[in-house]
Amino acid sequence: MQTTLTTPPLSSTSYPLGSADSNEVEVTGPDPVTGTPPVPASFTEGLLELLLSPKCPLKSIHSLHLPSLRAPNDSLLKRLHLNLDVPQITLHLLHVWPDLEPLAVDIVLCHGTITTTTATTTTNDTFNNPNERLLPLLLVCAITSVSTYFITPPTRSVPTSLRSSTVDAPFKSESAKSQIGNDSFLNTNLMARAQNGPGRVNKEKLKIGIVGAGLAGMVAAMDLADAGHEVEMFELRPYVGGKVSSWQDKDGNHIEMGLHVFFGCYYNLFGIMKRTGGFDENLRIKEHIHTFVNEGGNLGALDFQFPIGAPVSGLQAFARTEQLGLADKFHNAVRLGTSPIVRALFDFDGGMDMVRELDDITFTEWFTSLGGSRGSLDRMWDPIAYALGFVDCDNISARCMLTIFMLFAIRTEASVLRMLDNSPQTGLHDPIIKYLEERNVKINLQTAARDIVHEVDDEGKPTRVKGIKVGPKNEYKEFDAVVCALDVPGIKKVLPENFRKYKMFDNIYNLDTVPIATVQVRFNGWVTEMNDDARMMDVSGDQSDGRGGGIDNLLYSADAEFSCFADLAVTSPGEYYKEGEGSLIQAVFDERAFGRSDEQIVKDCIDQLGKLFPSSKKLDCTWSSVTKLGQSLYREKPGQDKYRPTQATPVSNFFLAGSYTYQDYLDSMEGATRSGLMVADEIIERADGPGGLKDMANKAKEAVV
Repeated sequence: MQTTLTTPPLSSTSYPLGSADSNEVEVTGPDPVTGTPPVPASFTEGLLELLLSPKCPLKSIHSLHLPSLRAPNDSLLKRLHLNLDVPQITLHLLHVWPDLEPLAVDIVLCHGTITTTTATTTTNDTFNNPNERLLPLLLVCAITSVSTYFITPPTRSVPTSLRSSTVDAPFKSESAKSQIGNDSFLNTNLMARAQNGPGRVNKEKLKIGIVGAGLAGMVAAMDLADAGHEVEMFELRPYVGGKVSSWQDKDGNHIEMGLHVFFGCYYNLFGIMKRTGGFDENLRIKEHIHTFVNEGGNLGALDFQFPIGAPVSGLQAFARTEQLGLADKFHNAVRLGTSPIVRALFDFDGGMDMVRELDDITFTEWFTSLGGSRGSLDRMWDPIAYALGFVDCDNISARCMLTIFMLFAIRTEASVLRMLDNSPQTGLHDPIIKYLEERNVKINLQTAARDIVHEVDDEGKPTRVKGIKVGPKNEYKEFDAVVCALDVPGIKKVLPENFRKYKMFDNIYNLDTVPIATVQVRFNGWVTEMNDDARMMDVSGDQSDGRGGGIDNLLYSADAEFSCFADLAVTSPGEYYKEGEGSLIQAVFDERAFGRSDEQIVKDCIDQLGKLFPSSKKLDCTWSSVTKLGQSLYREKPGQDKYRPTQATPVSNFFLAGSYTYQDYLDSMEGATRSGLMVADEIIERADGPGGLKDMANKAKEAVV
């Protein structure tokens, strides 16, 4: 029997879902609110067939809530009951679409007996909030989208990015290999590995030079020192930390090179912080909410706080968010419900392989190809993209965006945010420096590497690094192994030209970077306190330890040129709160504003804060700072993943580290930590025995004599 549901004929749309049989329902016309047809009833049969599949892992379902669906036939219900092998199953089928008569159908299966109750109602007690109507739709789209896998498992192949980077790379360490590939995302042992160290001491002691004292270089130095090696570091700047660095001006103000947030999936970095004693003491956990601030002070949120963890917590967050209207939420639900993220809930390897294959298209191209709307991109996804990589959805790789949201979907804790109680120097770097100094690691600040001294073969290709020239006098330092732990512009500057004869090194020059400007603006009141003018102006007494007024969390905005920002006097009060002062807003401007003068950027920041928080226009700015970084993260545009080099290189004793090098995470603090651990593992694995790094160094010295 063919059934047709018709809504007002603003346009005509027709599509069948499920099998083309007598149970197919054709839906014509748009939904009066969303402009999109309701979910066809044939989803029911397709969904139940999925649950009946012997490969379906859902064997303990007791209740299903499905929108706009009618009861399936009796034979399917009986088969479902037998397949799940539970005493009773209740299917709640409920019409919830506007202007359609609400119809509730309860089907109870108990010991093989089917009871059906149908009730036509004029009100919908189950979904009083229109935003909740999308939650069941997300669930249906999610479950239905993986049915293809259960029916026809895909042919597995090596992802394109892995073929070009890791499969052909000379990895020898099993520990380094554990940081790449699909298993690295779900490997619960990574934090313990980072916390406990390399777990071995080499028989041979190497003399190792590390160029760059950013997070990657310092993490590598920790492991190499614990493995018994002599380590010396060289840093161009007068402070450590690289892109995560901070320092004090002459008045004692702490200045940062960016806004640093610690996601709950920073397993390796958390392990390092536990190892140095800084995790429990220096990090402040935030409410499990990602807040969007819109013009006029209107707030939207992805509220992940829910009694049930991932993926349900994420589904309900997207379904209930105030950041999107119903139409955009519907399209968002359809696109996310047919994404690799959903497949990963049942088949993580298959979902992750799909994500890797999406590095050659933008997130916008992927999102709009099967139902995603421009409104969703503009109001929600662009601020998130800017926060991750300082580029918008039209330019960021789909792989980059989907990688982080894959983790959000799989791991409840992944979307939990933490921020340092104090500056990065105090909360992150000082404990690492103490750890290194206790192990006799020497850190030379304001000592740039000028040249890499190396041997070459008959074709002029480098074969072995002998040492480096450092400092203003080009002092020569000889090492058994050298690690360049630099960012993209740093490695391009220090690599000798003939290193580009190897494709791995030459590929680095295909990597681009993005410029950012970090703005800090202090006020005589609390900027993000919108509900109480008296509280906004009250800076009296001691309001340290996060007691200041306003929002204690990372903030996003689609209506400002700084897509992410925070009030550090509230979120990180240890060194950023000043008694008698109010908010210290830290905002990161991307390349749209980078070319402006510092004064103009500060003015623009204050003006745009006034649009987001109208009451804050009453406040005065008491201090400001602008820090420009012309080349920060590598640009996560499509097609870049294949150019990222591995930590081990074709030059036997020359290694790379840094968040741009290949590891299965983004250019971030976690990515830098992973690369530091990986390069240390590779050196430790290659240090001993015949043909090892120490053996090669000894033979090179004998050859000179």
